[in-house]
Amino acid sequence: MTVKKLSPEELLGLNKFAVDEEEAHIVLDKTICAKCQEKPCLVVCPAVLYTLKDGDMNFDYAGCLECGTCRIVCKDKGIIKWTYPRGTFGVAFRCG
Repeated sequence: MTVKKLSPEELLGLNKFAVDEEEAHIVLDKTICAKCQEKPCLVVCPAVLYTLKDGDMNFDYAGCLECGTCRIVCKDKGIIKWTYPRGTFGVAFRCG
């Protein structure tokens, strides 16, 4: 039996995400994010869900691992809401 080592992208692809289209569990204040010089969320999110497009910070919560890393490194408090998703929504981790 051969065991294949999976890349982080392949491992993340095993997870199942139930997206709550009515109530986002993470909300950004883009005016605060625009003033942030360091933008650590772009590099610390393990699922790479933060992107910068035309100077605007964007977040795609479909795929969020709910780790809270972004909330911890956001020193300017640009993340104005961070909660766990409502019941039945969010990430369901699967074993490879």
